[in-house]
Amino acid sequence: MSTTEFTRRDFLKAAGVGVAVCSVPVRACPELVERASEGTPHGVTTNRPNIVLIMADDMGFSDIGCYGGEINTPNINKLATGGLRFTHFYNNSICVPTRASLLSGLYSQQVGVYGNSPRVMKNCVTLAEVLKSAGYRTLMTGKWHAQEIPVQRGFDRYFGLTDGCCNFWNPGPRRPGEPEPGRKKTDYGYPRGWAIDDKVYKPYAPKDLNFYTTDAFTDYALKYLDEYAGEDKPFFLYVGYTAPHYPLHAWPEDIAKYRGKYLIGWDKLRRQRYERQIDMGLFERHWKMSPRDEDVPKWDDVSDKDAWDLNMAVYAAMIDRMDQNIGRILAKIRQRGEEDNTLVLFLSDNGGCAGKANYTPDIPPGPVESYRSVDPPWANASNTPFRKFKVWDHEGGISTPLIAYWPSVIKKGGQITHQVGHIIDVMATFVDIAEADYPSLYKGRDILPAEGKSLLPILQGKQRAGHEAIFWQINKNSGGRAVRTDQWKLVKADPKKPWELYDMQADRTELNNLADTYPDKAKELSKLYDGWVKRCHLPA
Repeated sequence: MSTTEFTRRDFLKAAGVGVAVCSVPVRACPELVERASEGTPHGVTTNRPNIVLIMADDMGFSDIGCYGGEINTPNINKLATGGLRFTHFYNNSICVPTRASLLSGLYSQQVGVYGNSPRVMKNCVTLAEVLKSAGYRTLMTGKWHAQEIPVQRGFDRYFGLTDGCCNFWNPGPRRPGEPEPGRKKTDYGYPRGWAIDDKVYKPYAPKDLNFYTTDAFTDYALKYLDEYAGEDKPFFLYVGYTAPHYPLHAWPEDIAKYRGKYLIGWDKLRRQRYERQIDMGLFERHWKMSPRDEDVPKWDDVSDKDAWDLNMAVYAAMIDRMDQNIGRILAKIRQRGEEDNTLVLFLSDNGGCAGKANYTPDIPPGPVESYRSVDPPWANASNTPFRKFKVWDHEGGISTPLIAYWPSVIKKGGQITHQVGHIIDVMATFVDIAEADYPSLYKGRDILPAEGKSLLPILQGKQRAGHEAIFWQINKNSGGRAVRTDQWKLVKADPKKPWELYDMQADRTELNNLADTYPDKAKELSKLYDGWVKRCHLPA
């Protein structure tokens, strides 16, 4: 079936249901200082690389093929087989804080972002501002999720969703010939803000009845690459896909690929993914898979298995379509003859989402009039082998796949690194490889020193001097908080409850709480956390 011709009947058929009608640059990162003192480039070619940053939205650790999943992701898998996979890379467990840290190289609290409400990012420069100052063409499509729009923070061009989530088929009002689009029924919902360069739309009303956000974000990315193809400067392209964040919307032919495959249920699916992860070398066998989440029933006890199968089939189809579009971007870079000298990073903003957003219970997921979520049982499988979900600081909430592909630097593809990294490291990495300067003053504003450390040594196959510790806090006065060193992690989901302590070398899946066994270690890490809170001016 062509993606340009479909009907509600096609959706229902794919779903298996009836077919009734229906700068002042002064401070550089340490690696740059070292490189300058040596007087020669430190692992970076004089022809500075292009940079492509791709972020998925609400995608779990094990959803893609190269991290144990069964979903068809050949293009992402190719990045892994030709590049490097990280097993211990972290995000901030929720959309807005993750993007704030990604863009700024700082903890989100340092830039004024404490929870999941978009804010003006303070005390910082963005990746685009730094790279643009270094002579890069800066391009973005997709999800932004901050108050200022991208062209106000260093991007030359932008097309996309400036806040939360939206209807994939139509983020605007109903168009002639289609049902009323499904909406999120909350105060923080329709209409979502969009922007094309400096023009803001609320709502954004695409005229094309075949509009689909994942495809549209890629269309604009390719348009920008074509438009600036003749320039004698490198480019930075940031694509923030909204897939597979709810609502569950996907093309019928993509849904059809997965229909019936999830009738095995989430218990068996988790076991299959875990075994593949072990076989791939992502995890040690002694790291046991976490038990089924306490809020998830046994698959054998579920009555409406066909409906649950459809939920996951649509979710899988969304990731499949994202992979297809990533393939389009990679093909464009190869066509330009720039594959070898382009760094591609792929990651997710948080773990799989257990939130329930089923606002159209009588309409199956897939078409424009639906608004459904994948829900805790499948999110638990998405985060295999870890505990918990998005908005938790247990590993299921903060662990992301990170794939780095850069043929001119990563010479031996298919490697796996267990070195610990955090999303704050992206800024330092880009400053390093772009031979850019990180400022202490920008447009009259004082800029905080970047918190991250460059990942370049890891990409070069070396052992990096890692962080003494990395930290998390969700929301100001409630929600999770955690601190991790190389071996140990201290975490709690509720500030009123005691800390839990885990040995991450022996127990990555956080099954054996050692807080009572090693109280001195728990106290040591809690002091580190308290020191971070004071330094970032956070509430205790």
